[in-house]
Amino acid sequence: MTGPDRFRPGPGSTPGFAAVGSRYYPGLVAAFTALVIISNVTATKGVAFGPIITDGGFIVFPLTYVIGDVLSEVYGFKAASRAILLGFAMNILAALAFWATVYLPAADFYQNQQHLENVVQAYTQLIAAGLAGFLVGQTLNAWSLVAIKARTREKHLWARLVGSTVVGQLGDTVVFCTIAAGAIGIRTVRDFLVYTALGLVYKTTVEVLLLPVTYRVIAFLKRREPSYQYLP
Repeated sequence: MTGPDRFRPGPGSTPGFAAVGSRYYPGLVAAFTALVIISNVTATKGVAFGPIITDGGFIVFPLTYVIGDVLSEVYGFKAASRAILLGFAMNILAALAFWATVYLPAADFYQNQQHLENVVQAYTQLIAAGLAGFLVGQTLNAWSLVAIKARTREKHLWARLVGSTVVGQLGDTVVFCTIAAGAIGIRTVRDFLVYTALGLVYKTTVEVLLLPVTYRVIAFLKRREPSYQYLP
């Protein structure tokens, strides 16, 4: 292994990861990619719960970090990066497909052309924010988890999951909110700060609450992946 997968906590120690040539890795990548696309579409709507301002992406987006943690912990930084890049490419393909659909001639009975255009336009405005935040956040998340694992080995999984989440979500949220705020109608500094802070706190809290699920999925994969190497 080379690059970030080879952080060394001491002489002769290297974090162990499973090979990606199994039935589990493609399924995780597929779920990861689908959740990213769904999140970017739902994020086109600004949402307000009284003074609390967010967007529709809050519904499933935290789950992308749960899967990102699983990929990084079990398969390593390179494998997680491959999933991130695939998600990036599929989002671009989705945007192109949406715009192609907008410009296709509408049937006489189709009454929702303007609504479709509005959604696709908003999606396009947010896709740059989503992809920039996604690439920064997921990369930081995977990198930091692998770096921590190189030092903790199989111990303190909670520290890897929580630590990488805070780092990744901080990068993702700041980048995304800075670009997306204007697209969903946020104009004041106060609203921007609330939007950014809420996004960071909410997404981090969700992943912390899902730690028991993440633990079980990781344990299951480590047992089922014959190429995974447990570290002493």
